[in-house]
Amino acid sequence: MHYRTQLAVVLLGSLCLAKAGALELQETDKAITISDTGNTVLVYHKAEMPPPAGADPVYRRSGFVHPLCTPSGNIVTGIHPADHIHHMGLWHAWVKTVHGSRNPDFWNLKKKNGGLRYAKTLRKEKQPGRSVSFTVLQEFISLDKGTKPKVVLNEEFTITVQKQDDAYLVDHITVQTNITKTTLKLPAYRYGGPIAYRGPSHWNNSNSQVMTSEGKTRANGHTTRGRWCAFTGPAEHGNALVAILCHPKNHDAPQRMRIWPPDSHNGAVFFNYVPIQESAWQLKPGEPSTMRYRLFVGDGKMDPARINALWKVFSRE
Repeated sequence: MHYRTQLAVVLLGSLCLAKAGALELQETDKAITISDTGNTVLVYHKAEMPPPAGADPVYRRSGFVHPLCTPSGNIVTGIHPADHIHHMGLWHAWVKTVHGSRNPDFWNLKKKNGGLRYAKTLRKEKQPGRSVSFTVLQEFISLDKGTKPKVVLNEEFTITVQKQDDAYLVDHITVQTNITKTTLKLPAYRYGGPIAYRGPSHWNNSNSQVMTSEGKTRANGHTTRGRWCAFTGPAEHGNALVAILCHPKNHDAPQRMRIWPPDSHNGAVFFNYVPIQESAWQLKPGEPSTMRYRLFVGDGKMDPARINALWKVFSRE
């Protein structure tokens, strides 16, 4: 690990160190931060973050979460990895699309024909002793040379955090509405969709674990369906765990998954629930589409029984 990366991890680790206490929300011009007694749980980026020095500035982006931390302060997200500079902690976008005569790729920024951006904050809520949340408006934009950016989808994106004993539960809800007069077609494709996750840079095939609700792993999990997928690996304070739960009312649930195999980038952790992995889909004008996920963020190693119990509660909500 390079010195600058090590320094960043140390600084973020101190930023994330959490203590038991009340959840709070703070908004600035650049970000929305949810904290636990003054210590960061997660940061949502309103302002565009530039890529690392020397990288193409096209990789600047807003509308993502990093860092995401466990109660003991372990960071469980990574951004701007050398193999995929556009991976941004906890983020999402569609990849292969058809919109009239255009084919905007909202994910791969290098193509310069699409993207996603923060537009404005819609609301912030706090339930004392229980949870805090915010909802922002995000825009999926189509870009063509010589034309103005065109907003294709308006998305109400809600993050809600609650603390449960020794862990955080993070609800990740998207409501996407096609605001144009043209259907956005989503051909079947191996990745892209309403939630994606990149793990810490030091997690690899030898020191971290991936497991789905069906007992699949890095070796055989890709393209399979799962109620949840969990990731665990070493951290500054012991071990860290993230599980992403898919609500049964989501389109194509239990959704198929994009899971990098063991020989991909030394076993780096990348995950994506993909509701169009098997079959094409369409987002018609004016018809909202809602996708709900819940993240279980804690300290320790894989605990399938606890994650199953959490999914059962989530599935009934």
